Amino acid sequence: MNEIQILTRLRHKNLVTLYGCTSCYSRELLLVYEYIPNGTVADHLHHDRAKSGSLTWTIRMRIAIETATALAYLHATDIIHRDVKTNNILLDNNFCVKVADFGLSRLFPNDVTHISTAPQGTPGYLDPEYHQCYQLTAKSDVYSFGVVLIELISSMPAVDMTRNQHEINLATFAMNKIQKCAFDELIDPYLGYKSDEEIKRMTTSVAELAFLCLQQGKEIRPCMNELLNELKAMESGGYELENLEQEHGDNDASKKKEPPDCDVVALLKNIRSPLSSNSTTDQWFSSSTTPNVSN
Repeated sequence: MNEIQILTRLRHKNLVTLYGCTSCYSRELLLVYEYIPNGTVADHLHHDRAKSGSLTWTIRMRIAIETATALAYLHATDIIHRDVKTNNILLDNNFCVKVADFGLSRLFPNDVTHISTAPQGTPGYLDPEYHQCYQLTAKSDVYSFGVVLIELISSMPAVDMTRNQHEINLATFAMNKIQKCAFDELIDPYLGYKSDEEIKRMTTSVAELAFLCLQQGKEIRPCMNELLNELKAMESGGYELENLEQEHGDNDASKKKEPPDCDVVALLKNIRSPLSSNSTTDQWFSSSTTPNVSN
């Protein structure tokens, strides 16, 4: 009933279409969706379809943009997905995105700051602040989307028990590598990271964008519209989160963007201009330490 209530309100090319459902008096309760034939993003990254090498960087970038488009649309219509993950991002034969599975989604009234609810979601993707404080917001989807971005650039699963004890969660692993600017230990070399300067630029920029999404404090994370604009700018040749920098005080669009320093504080300053004069650097640094995602 939750999926019916949500999906009958929505029509978007990057959301799976609900065709109908059986009556509550039927012997079997069924939801009828359009058929999406090409599996999930997780299938192509980690499972039976991964060996074909079908997900080139160009396709992965389009997956990121189309997923962000779908989530921005949901948030604009007061809906939080609450289970954003690569298993819920379906692909058609042209690798176009169809975001699916609204069983955990919630309507979010526009006159409230959060919904108090028991945390629900998937280990590895669950917003640690939501997990700790029981407060669901649209920024919870942003955190989960950050994990998806890391999966797209690394080809690694969100949870992997074979990794180091403190890096089982991909979010923790990625934060550690990005803070050290060890992008070559995070980005999948088969994407062309070491041989193609354009791919290196784009994958590094996506990693930095994901770094913002994975901040422990929700107030530091961008909204989905900002993420969507930045991904589009990266795809078209924009560099280093230009739109976010302009919004927070850097209006010189003609100024050349330089790659960030590998110092943690310098990286954060390059990613986003200070939000206030109250020791923003300290806030960044404390917020970007290893997230607690003990799901």
